[in-house]
Amino acid sequence: MFFTCGPNEAMVVSGFCRSPPVMVAGGRVFVLPCIQQIQRISLNTLTLNVKSEKVYTRHGVPISVTGIAQVKIQGQNKEMLAAACQMFLGKTEAEIAQIALETLEGHQRAIMAHMTVEEIYKDRQKFSEQVFKVASSDLVNMGISVVSYTLKDIHDDQDYLHSLGKARTAQVQKDARIGEAEAKRDAGIREAKAKQEKVSAQYLSEIEMAKAQRDYELKKATYDIEVNTRRAQADLAYQLQVAKTKQQIEEQRVQVQVVERAQQVAVQEQEKLTGVSISQVNHKPLRTA
Repeated sequence: MFFTCGPNEAMVVSGFCRSPPVMVAGGRVFVLPCIQQIQRISLNTLTLNVKSEKVYTRHGVPISVTGIAQVKIQGQNKEMLAAACQMFLGKTEAEIAQIALETLEGHQRAIMAHMTVEEIYKDRQKFSEQVFKVASSDLVNMGISVVSYTLKDIHDDQDYLHSLGKARTAQVQKDARIGEAEAKRDAGIREAKAKQEKVSAQYLSEIEMAKAQRDYELKKATYDIEVNTRRAQADLAYQLQVAKTKQQIEEQRVQVQVVERAQQVAVQEQEKLTGVSISQVNHKPLRTA
């Protein structure tokens, strides 16, 4: 007969011609009735609530810890499956879970005894890693692998953790006050620095404006001097030209007078020679024919 099983369980066939027994995880197997026997073992993941009540830590402070672990029989590893079959074949899931739980709880208590409350409380990751590591190395010999372990809760009946919390709260509040004071101080420093930079920028701006005004006035004065100089040169050139023109006119007038005078002298000389006044000749009446 053929028997099958899902991926969450394994079959073990023993008996005639099955030495050693055949282990099949998630598959099918042929079984001879009456002379061979088939048994099944669960490969489901088991969730364990690992509680350790009032365990004395390294400094003698009793605390209670609760962890959550996920474990399962490893069906893909033949050696681990064989070990699990030797340990748990014929047992129910509850019985397997109880054995794994007691093993985990023992390792959890042992690690708690070697750590202080502060170490467990402040570094839960470290505690979880240690429990996971120690429990995994032990359970693997049973064919069980620890899928995960997480520290769920820590509490005590002596208010020790509450005192730690108050101290931590006070420290946090103190740090917060210090941080707030430092923040205000830094804000004041930044504000003062910003104001100083603003005033400096304003002064620099005014200085630049004054420099620009000075440069403008200097350039304007230079331009005014140049314009006035050229204007004065132009006026002087005009006056010189006017004077030259007047001088030329005067020279021409004098020349005209000289010519006129010369003509008068010539006329007088001519009159003396002829004994007749040119003016008389010019005024003698004409005879008619």
